[in-house]
Amino acid sequence: IQVLNFSYFQADFPDTFRTAVEIRNEIKEHGWEKVVAFQTRNPMHRAHEELCRMAMEQLNADGILIHMLLGKLKPGDIPADVRDASIRKMVEVYFPPNTVMVTGYGFDMLYAGPREAVLHAVFRQNCGCTHLIVGRDHAGVGDYYGGFDAQTIFDEEVPEGALELEVFKADHTAYSKKLDKVVMMRDVPDHSMDDFVLLSGTAVREMLGKGIAPPPEFSRPEVARILSDYYQALDA
Repeated sequence: IQVLNFSYFQADFPDTFRTAVEIRNEIKEHGWEKVVAFQTRNPMHRAHEELCRMAMEQLNADGILIHMLLGKLKPGDIPADVRDASIRKMVEVYFPPNTVMVTGYGFDMLYAGPREAVLHAVFRQNCGCTHLIVGRDHAGVGDYYGGFDAQTIFDEEVPEGALELEVFKADHTAYSKKLDKVVMMRDVPDHSMDDFVLLSGTAVREMLGKGIAPPPEFSRPEVARILSDYYQALDA
């Protein structure tokens, strides 16, 4: 198949956009055999960071592909260049060298829930990944889909053997005040909601817009600084 036009993605995001072939070649250059993909349309806070780390450790993976969506998002979402800068800073400071690839792909969010999760899996398989992290309400919108429909579709509707890639099924992750670390909520049934550091996206945006850093249990200070600069510039 010959691609005739990559639309605006190559020109607008030259340091981030990569084709599947380019990603596969880079994986080969790293010598990675087991690679976990993490799909994101948002900046990554502590819970996202630790989810990637959990998946790598539990799967004994060689590396992780943080794959950003570069197309159209919902109004109010963070632009791709700001997301890219914040994620790269997080990787630079908090991940071991040569364990993470940060790239993006040209696609708009469809908010098609479980079916979009399957499409995302095909994308990442084409990129050379062996696993994809699928969390609660992956590619969902509001409460239209069931919280874990995007996970169960792989067991109930995707024929066995149709995908070589495997799904790493994740629950919500949050910082536990009791354990002093990020955990998957399903793994700590003894916790109440008061035992977690939880902030809504709206609350975080308001804090960042006022130059107030979210709690370090929620967001790395280096990441918060980049996002705060963006939000304050909007109000300037």
